[in-house]
Amino acid sequence: MLALIAGTGDLPATIVATRPDALVCAMVGFTPNVAASVTFRIEHLGSFLAHLKGQGVTQVCFAGAVRRPDIDPSAIDAATMPLVPVIKTAISKGDDGALRAILRVFEDQGFEIIAAHDIVPHLLPVAGVPTKQRPDATMMAEAVLGERVLIKLGERDLGQACIVQDGNLLAQEGPDGTDAMIATVQTKGGVLVKGPKPTQDRRADLPVIGVQTAQAVIDAGLDGIVIEAGGVMVINLTQVINLLDKNNKTLWVRPATEN
Repeated sequence: MLALIAGTGDLPATIVATRPDALVCAMVGFTPNVAASVTFRIEHLGSFLAHLKGQGVTQVCFAGAVRRPDIDPSAIDAATMPLVPVIKTAISKGDDGALRAILRVFEDQGFEIIAAHDIVPHLLPVAGVPTKQRPDATMMAEAVLGERVLIKLGERDLGQACIVQDGNLLAQEGPDGTDAMIATVQTKGGVLVKGPKPTQDRRADLPVIGVQTAQAVIDAGLDGIVIEAGGVMVINLTQVINLLDKNNKTLWVRPATEN
């Protein structure tokens, strides 16, 4: 049986559409766009894991955005006490480090971690340019610069996206996410570049774009979007392409380190 640990955004609903049999679970304080059958607190993680085992769950998929919760030490239950050192270590790390620690907790309990894109393979578009508008020499140079910026961000376990224009970095992703970053920019030209952190565990927290991201790019006056092939999921790809085509924008699914 599959348990879906659902965060915010459109990804959980996409998973449920393919796997309606999944047991949808949500952490208290984060409301996914699908109905959750089970809710849990991080202070009760041990009890939650035991509950999953009792339900016959053997596989777990993490999908959707979740911010680190505040922990109330007085609310930690007996089943979670043995996990406190790992939880504390996870909370003290960057996003990627924290996620790795939590994944390890689930694996140590015998659960198999299943990636969202293994459940819905078409979320990862093939390399190429599916839009009518193709990248020009300027965008190609911007893509290279953006990739270098993402590598630096990844080394510091920070964001997964940036906006570059010509040779300038206009914005980089913070804790509020890609769309919030794009909203800080109003320009003519430039490109959104998005990709995974170099060493991240790609079974969870793989970057995602969708129609909302495409519209934000259009509203900001950017020329298009460059994503790493095999490293960024696209929800409603056909709608994204149609929207970008209507506005003469580019989507470039670019192999990593392509020059």
